[in-house]
Amino acid sequence: MCEYKAWFQCINEECGETYQLNEIVYRCRRCGELLEVVHDLDKLRKKTPEEWKKLFDDRYRRQVWPYGSSVWGKKEWVCPYVEDHNVVSMYEGATNVFWAERFGKQVGIEDLWIKMCGNSHTGSFKDLGMTVLVSVVKQMIADGMHIPAVACASTGDTSAALAAYCAAAGIRAIVFLPKNKVSVAQLVQPLSNGALVLSLDTDFDGCMEMVQKICTEHNIYLANSMNSLRIEGQKTVSIEICQQFDWEVPDWVIIPGGNLGNISALGKGFLIMYELGLIKKLPRLVCAQAENANPLYLSYLNGFKEFHPVKAKKTLASAIQIGNPVSVKKAIKILKMFDGIVEQASEDELANAAALVDRTGTFNCPHTGVAIAVFLKLLNRKVFNPKDRIVIISTAHGLKFVEFKIGYHQGTLEGVKSRYANTPIELPPDLKAVKRAIFENIEMES
Repeated sequence: MCEYKAWFQCINEECGETYQLNEIVYRCRRCGELLEVVHDLDKLRKKTPEEWKKLFDDRYRRQVWPYGSSVWGKKEWVCPYVEDHNVVSMYEGATNVFWAERFGKQVGIEDLWIKMCGNSHTGSFKDLGMTVLVSVVKQMIADGMHIPAVACASTGDTSAALAAYCAAAGIRAIVFLPKNKVSVAQLVQPLSNGALVLSLDTDFDGCMEMVQKICTEHNIYLANSMNSLRIEGQKTVSIEICQQFDWEVPDWVIIPGGNLGNISALGKGFLIMYELGLIKKLPRLVCAQAENANPLYLSYLNGFKEFHPVKAKKTLASAIQIGNPVSVKKAIKILKMFDGIVEQASEDELANAAALVDRTGTFNCPHTGVAIAVFLKLLNRKVFNPKDRIVIISTAHGLKFVEFKIGYHQGTLEGVKSRYANTPIELPPDLKAVKRAIFENIEMES
């Protein structure tokens, strides 16, 4: 039996109700608030900070199951409850922190990095949380609990991750998608992995309402980020960033925000390192929202004194087209602790920001475009010091959003003036015409 312990606990400090990780519970049964996974820090403190660093570094990208995964390589901090043989892993994590050297020089920030979380099994950071959640379900089933399926509402990436991990585990997956509001690539992923795909004529918030009702009335397990097991996997992004910088902490981390589980997860990852002495300071966090789905930004403007859901408008950043985020209280708590900032980006700003950085070697999703656009806005306001180390979280691979890319370069995106469009030059198979096109469009060496 593992010596390390973790449990669910109500986020309402006045309540503090606790539950075992093998209970099917998403909100506190006493007060109705969300839960979070809490670890026995006294047990974790039996290792020194240097011992934890060495353990995590020794496991990093090795082939000893399941610790080569950058999530399960930190198993004691994530989910010690799951036995190794019940872990469902795709070797997730360990994604590149791309030094955006050329882009950084263009804008005057040399220590600029993009954490490429989309370089993952299903093409988004959602794999990091789903490996934990599906592994817990597999453990619960192994322990004799009847769970007929796992379900989620999704704007695309969550459904892809759930379908893939459930397929690997041999567990039935059900995904609720808003009809005509996800990319073709995102739709085909759960279909290919054999999930039951329900396309509802509503938005994400409508899908979320429906899946909660289904999971509450039946023994189907809920896989959305209100299930705090997901947060445990996603918090390893923070740990991994510090690990990749030889356990140094960046000054700023910027991340897109929709349902707001990920900003909560980032904060939680930094906090556990701080509490256990692996790092000596906390970074500042920035949550970047699309202007068309910006309830957290509106709350930030009034100092988080009030929060009101909004009806999310259509945005190119479809995965964060969410007007009533489930994890808002967790997110606000983290942002206050980290002296955080919330900023928004218009459709024109996010599309052009993604295209601008693509021209320096990346291939960014529209949600990363939101984070980059917000970075540029804060840079223009001189929020950053030129010597600051800044990490932008890229949440998904651009190949999942080729319609967005094509529309941008063809100039067909509504509300977007494509300032960096690049289109093919159509020519006859004539050598003179080809030479003329080359010489007219690039500066040839003499």
